[in-house]
Amino acid sequence: MTPITLVEGRRIALSNLDKVLYPETGFTKGEVLHYYATVAEPFLAHIHNRPLSFLRYPDGPDGQLFFTKNPPPGTPAWVKTAPVPRSEDPSAEQVVVADMPSLMWAANLVVEFHTHQWPAGSPAVADRMVLDLDPGPPATIVECCAAALWLRDRLAADGLRAYAKTSGSKGLHLAVALEPVPSRQVSAYAKQLAQEAERELPDLVVHRMAKALRPGKVFVDHSQNAAAKTTAAPYTLRARARPTVSAPVSWEEVEACRHPDDLVFLADDIGPRLARDGDLFGPLTDLDGAGRLPGLRGARP
Repeated sequence: MTPITLVEGRRIALSNLDKVLYPETGFTKGEVLHYYATVAEPFLAHIHNRPLSFLRYPDGPDGQLFFTKNPPPGTPAWVKTAPVPRSEDPSAEQVVVADMPSLMWAANLVVEFHTHQWPAGSPAVADRMVLDLDPGPPATIVECCAAALWLRDRLAADGLRAYAKTSGSKGLHLAVALEPVPSRQVSAYAKQLAQEAERELPDLVVHRMAKALRPGKVFVDHSQNAAAKTTAAPYTLRARARPTVSAPVSWEEVEACRHPDDLVFLADDIGPRLARDGDLFGPLTDLDGAGRLPGLRGARP
């Protein structure tokens, strides 16, 4: 019988809690749920009012993986959704995880959480910019850190403050809080940054996705700023061999990275990091700290 758990007054069926989802470490579904309960405060702050896409992996990373934007069948009526019109479905909606019951319901589905760079109610008006630094073997996150430091300083020259997190896979993500601006303008600026990085660091960076260009270099993926795209949320678990986390990191950690293992964080690492450092991505939720995209002074989205 599936146990029913009461979470802040909501009845949620939490199933197969002893099921091993990460065979390499023995990490179970129950431990996945415990992880999200542990990081709920910062996690909910970063996905607040943001439509979500789910990468589901109910049988672990070695089983079937499937991406979904629509609310899954059986979504409870109390789970918030938001309109996200798409060309093929103008009435489409996506889940917005607004509270602990919604988080536990979603985590029970076994998902990676992916967010848009814009909040619900403002499709294609971004308040975030993201740069996804993806290493082409034999490059690793070490090379991503070198590229990230250049991008951090370049963004600072434009009055923008970047924050870094691991992707939870091979690379690094940079995020910048912005005053609301059309996604197309953010995309254009991010592409210009990636092209400039390639010109300045030709042995390290590429701005195009073509596989032939990427061995040994860092692909600065600017495309995730497109309104339709989503990026792995801060603190989400990833569907990898081990329960790795897309974990915020300090710039001191980025500067000190000398080996790929230096910036690998598992679920059990995050609680102690939060206790020691707090939420390193916290400033991104402070609207007063948002920067203005260059060239848009006085403009309105």
